Amino acid sequence: MSLPTPLVLERCTIRDWRADDAESIAHHANDREVWLRVSDVFSYPYTIDNAHEFLARTMANEPRTNFAIEVNGAAVGGIGLRLGSDIRRHTAEVGYWLGREFWNCGIMSEALTKFCEAAFAGFDLHRISAFVFSNNPTSGRVLEKAGFLFEGRMKHEVVKNGELLDSLVYGKTHLRVQDRQS
Repeated sequence: MSLPTPLVLERCTIRDWRADDAESIAHHANDREVWLRVSDVFSYPYTIDNAHEFLARTMANEPRTNFAIEVNGAAVGGIGLRLGSDIRRHTAEVGYWLGREFWNCGIMSEALTKFCEAAFAGFDLHRISAFVFSNNPTSGRVLEKAGFLFEGRMKHEVVKNGELLDSLVYGKTHLRVQDRQS
């Protein structure tokens, strides 16, 4: 199972990461405002060494589940899945980030919509979940524009930058015709 790439969209392209993306990643990821909206695995400050380590790890993974978001020929963000296993083998969690200069341009809503369509088919998924910090309502709106539904709030679930935050849960489901008939 895999995701067919590249996915050429109106505002961006979703494609495999390449070794020559390191400088662009370091440039767009080295932003405190970006870091405040993602997990702590994403470093701040974000250096060229962080980018090289990320690319080496990500490009070696099979199946490929993490992809670049490209605008005007440069990798300006990323989108990926954490696939479930065992009884959750038909589920995944989606995560994404985008360089700040590309916020509020409709890029992430478009990318997330098309990425999820491809992921449902390419990875035989029935559900994709997303978790957003409670102090990031913009990301919740992006998810809703991409067809996700708000499902709940997990109180005091995460600590980011020393602040205890709730985690907002969003989900998107997909049942194929043969699934509905059984």
